[in-house]
Amino acid sequence: MKSICVKSNNKYIIDYLLKEFSKLDLESIYLSSHTFKIYDNVIVHYTGDDIDRFQNYLCDIVTKCIIFFYEKNIIKNLIEYNYFYFSDIEKQKILEACTDLFNELESYNEKYNAIFSSLDSYFEEHHSLVLNGFVNFRLKNYREILDYTIDIAVSNFLIEREYHEFIDVLHLYVNSKQSGIDTVHLVYANKDSILLDNNKDLISIDTSLLNATYLSDISFSSNDYCLNTLLNILPNKLYIHLINGYEDEFITTLKLIFDSRVCICTDCDICHVYRLTNHVISKDNL
Repeated sequence: MKSICVKSNNKYIIDYLLKEFSKLDLESIYLSSHTFKIYDNVIVHYTGDDIDRFQNYLCDIVTKCIIFFYEKNIIKNLIEYNYFYFSDIEKQKILEACTDLFNELESYNEKYNAIFSSLDSYFEEHHSLVLNGFVNFRLKNYREILDYTIDIAVSNFLIEREYHEFIDVLHLYVNSKQSGIDTVHLVYANKDSILLDNNKDLISIDTSLLNATYLSDISFSSNDYCLNTLLNILPNKLYIHLINGYEDEFITTLKLIFDSRVCICTDCDICHVYRLTNHVISKDNL
């Protein structure tokens, strides 16, 4: 026989626990709820012999309860404490990024296991759990996982912010300069770029750093030299021929920088010729 009491002064948590405990697929379970002093108490009596199974169920329910009711506020407090210098809007973006990271299966399992393990050890020696106190003082490993993931989210946010700031600079540069050529065709296949002029003659891609229009720690892709050439010649119209039919990060970057000058094409004479060439080359490499 084993009896456990979970204490909370949050009505929604009490209702959640009562609902989840009532679903237990286990015989010899007796569930009750009482209010003593400042806490509402969910009391679970188990009179069966499979104590390990009962405790696993118990830890699973309380673990999910902690994640559902406490995690967001813990993350918000950690962001507020460690990254107070960000604006409210930036903190919200970091919080959203954390939510995405924590919803990934590997990350979810890691934090789940940290809480579950702490609860399992606790219930080996205790029969009463004050939920707020346990979350605040007994989950060191869990909080370290949250802290580490928040750091990753902040790093990603800063990289993303720098990327968009630099994109804005290049976009302003393009719009402030006179076009050096009317039309350029960019043939894009397997992350490789070929530039053609309006007569469909090859345009040399400038690999000289001396002629670089932009300098940044950001690497947009393996096509940085192609981007730099486009920024030097500044086409009035940029036709992008997607030989493989999909847009990747480099194409997205070009669309952000050159904006209305960009026209995406997947079905024209140029596309057909280079798609055939690309297919032949791919077969030859098999």
